[in-house]
Amino acid sequence: MIRPEAQGQIARWREALLGVAVTALGLWGVVATHGYIPWLSGVLALLGAAITFAGIQRARFRNDAGGVGVVKVDEGQIAYFGPFTGGAVALTEIHRLTLETATNPPSWRLAQHGQPDLLIPLDAEGADALFDVFAALPGLRTQKLVGEVQRAAASEAPHPVVIWDRARLRLH
Repeated sequence: MIRPEAQGQIARWREALLGVAVTALGLWGVVATHGYIPWLSGVLALLGAAITFAGIQRARFRNDAGGVGVVKVDEGQIAYFGPFTGGAVALTEIHRLTLETATNPPSWRLAQHGQPDLLIPLDAEGADALFDVFAALPGLRTQKLVGEVQRAAASEAPHPVVIWDRARLRLH
């Protein structure tokens, strides 16, 4: 009954739509009720605004799936199973996260010491789960992450972009 393209857009923006609904319910409670309920509704509206913000970031990060390979995230371990390459990286072992735009499709390059880099295409099945994993990296700016993914999707980034680099401990 709903076109597949519309279903895809609804699925992509589902968290943001949920946040808007929660915000609307909270604002309705602020305006239409009395007593202590408006205060609780105000908190609900703020919670809805936070869900909306996070949902917009996630929707902007997501790409259409259907690319080559499958990404699996399990307890701090990122695994990529591709037709020709693959591998696994522990979140604690990653020292650099780069967005490679020269590859087709654009790919994440996860670098770790003593091991070959792991390349994960942006459109791999399950790659949207990487947003939460990358957001857990210390000091990573999610706005930069989302912005660079948008630029790569629009083919506006002709060179690799380092998204995150682990701080190195120095003696001096």
